[in-house]
Amino acid sequence: MISARMMLSALACSSAALLAGGAMAEPVEKWCEGVRIAAFPGGPQGGVFANNVYNGFRQAELDLGADVTYYFSNWDPNLMLQQIQQAVATGVDGIATYGFAGEDATGPIVQQAYEQGIIFTTLNTSLRDSQAAYGPNGFGYVGAPNYDAGYALGAEAAARAEVSEGDKVFVWGLRSQGGDRGQRTVGVIDAFEAAGLEVIYQEIDAATNANPNAGTATFVGLMGANPDVKIVVTDHGGLTSNVGVYADAAGLEPGDVYFAGFDMSPNTAQAVQEGYQNLVIDQQPYLQGYLPILNICLTEKYGFSGLDINTAGAFVDATNVDAVAPLAAVEIR
Repeated sequence: MISARMMLSALACSSAALLAGGAMAEPVEKWCEGVRIAAFPGGPQGGVFANNVYNGFRQAELDLGADVTYYFSNWDPNLMLQQIQQAVATGVDGIATYGFAGEDATGPIVQQAYEQGIIFTTLNTSLRDSQAAYGPNGFGYVGAPNYDAGYALGAEAAARAEVSEGDKVFVWGLRSQGGDRGQRTVGVIDAFEAAGLEVIYQEIDAATNANPNAGTATFVGLMGANPDVKIVVTDHGGLTSNVGVYADAAGLEPGDVYFAGFDMSPNTAQAVQEGYQNLVIDQQPYLQGYLPILNICLTEKYGFSGLDINTAGAFVDATNVDAVAPLAAVEIR
């Protein structure tokens, strides 16, 4: 298999020849045809967020002509790690996956992949040490800078909800998850504590991580024990999509509690329109699927270095949800 370094050398020679002859490259359809890629949507097949990533993967596969195999992991970092190892063993040309398992567990597999000539790149959750080592060889990142995104959501929610020092807020997140993913929850908590708020924290358990409905009793119990909670943050796209269910089960009306969370979905758009969900930071997961496939194709075919793209640049609320809702309905936004 031709390495990225060899490809760059060959391209330099060919570019010089093109310039000398005055030739111009012509656009090519399906220019990534024949490149085999293992892609990881993250959650269960058809699940919230995972489906947006999957839709991005599939569109890139269609546009570029790559041969893509999909691995669904039920948001389980250990299962995902096993599947990544399986993908490396198959000798694909590239792997696009999350960094959920963290650097210590995933870094050796990244090294093995590059030693075998496999391009490895990440989405949603970064592996910054691996990216620093292999960025010139195609290792990129498409997603949010997770701590910063968490802090931004917490700070924005505190400002908009007009809370006072000492007020209670509930953060339902994944602080204990390894690596960069847990830092998003840490960012939310840090923002609230900087605003002088009392944080009640609940780790999302494995059952709720895989199926948000499994967390309904947890939410009802916590809110019953803390009826003075002013803000609830759901640090998980699936849980954010279920806010209407949680609120109804807890006997909450729109406006009783300020709900903030991550990621658009059809249910989340509806909850914003109905007044249950107040603020959403949109990571644009469709791009987290599409762009890593493009990244791998650009590196494999042309020797480009890895992309590094922040997809979480906007909030969705009642003022702009109507523009986003039709795209959320077809799981593009």
